[in-house]
Amino acid sequence: SLFAPTFPFTVNERGHGPAASNSLFENNAEFALGMYMSQNNLRDQMKAHAEAALEEIADANLKAALEAWLEGFNDDETTTETSDAVKAALEATSEDNANVAFLKENTDKLTKKAIWMYGGDGWAYDIGFGGLDHVLASGANINVLIMDNELYANTGGQASKGSPQGASVQFAANGKSTPKKDLGMMLASYEYVYVAQVSIGKDPEQVIKAMKEAAAYDGPSVIIAYVSCINHGPRAGMGKSIEEEKRAVDCGFWPTYRYNPDNFAEGKNPFTLDCKEPDGTLQEFMMGENRFATLTRSFPERAEFLFKEAEDFVNRRYAKYKRLAED
Repeated sequence: SLFAPTFPFTVNERGHGPAASNSLFENNAEFALGMYMSQNNLRDQMKAHAEAALEEIADANLKAALEAWLEGFNDDETTTETSDAVKAALEATSEDNANVAFLKENTDKLTKKAIWMYGGDGWAYDIGFGGLDHVLASGANINVLIMDNELYANTGGQASKGSPQGASVQFAANGKSTPKKDLGMMLASYEYVYVAQVSIGKDPEQVIKAMKEAAAYDGPSVIIAYVSCINHGPRAGMGKSIEEEKRAVDCGFWPTYRYNPDNFAEGKNPFTLDCKEPDGTLQEFMMGENRFATLTRSFPERAEFLFKEAEDFVNRRYAKYKRLAED
């Protein structure tokens, strides 16, 4: 769910890279699910023709390649290797039948594709939440990246359910009165959805680890990433956005964690808390952004009340996460 006419992706040494498509803001999840289902159907066709071909061919090399490909049909680690072996065997074979011909014409569909949908908090927390929830509840092996800047940045900075308590934004000029919706914990309550909350400014290694775990998890996965935004009015400037993302974690404003259902099978706690206890600098962090600081000038008494409430909430939330990690 992007609002740009181009996607600046690149390719690897094999000439392979992401293929992106843009959907409407409100149906991002449903659109991505359709892409996922189409890829599955195409590969299922390949699987049916491969199984039929095995009954007909005598080429031992092609048989071995197809058998290895079928055995690792859903294996992310081996899909490139087994697909390449099938391509090479198809090029070398003298077998000539309809099933082999179909496989030769569609070798680009051999490799398993990783499907990612991505969008902002306005979509994921609000306008598209029903669709997102439906996709995740389906159990589909699809990955979601939510770029959370805590407001509707694309339409001018309106409040969303992802906006934090005390933020002065459009439709909440006197400060948002309620805490931020805890989308990650809502989704983790399904117990079969992989969930991670990350901040690249704080810990790039944690982000990479979460993305690898999400991609490897055989089921729906969601990564919620904190995104510093010009609509926050950072007083240090957008040139310091990475530092701002680090401060958000350090003060407890944006806790980082991973919830991996695969841990259940190993008898381990699925919840890993990746951040330390809030360091007491929440008020300093909030005063470094105009979305909070302006409230102290326009509604000083309300600001004092809401900021105290926000600090209490941050500490309660961390204590809850800590208990989950220790359970």
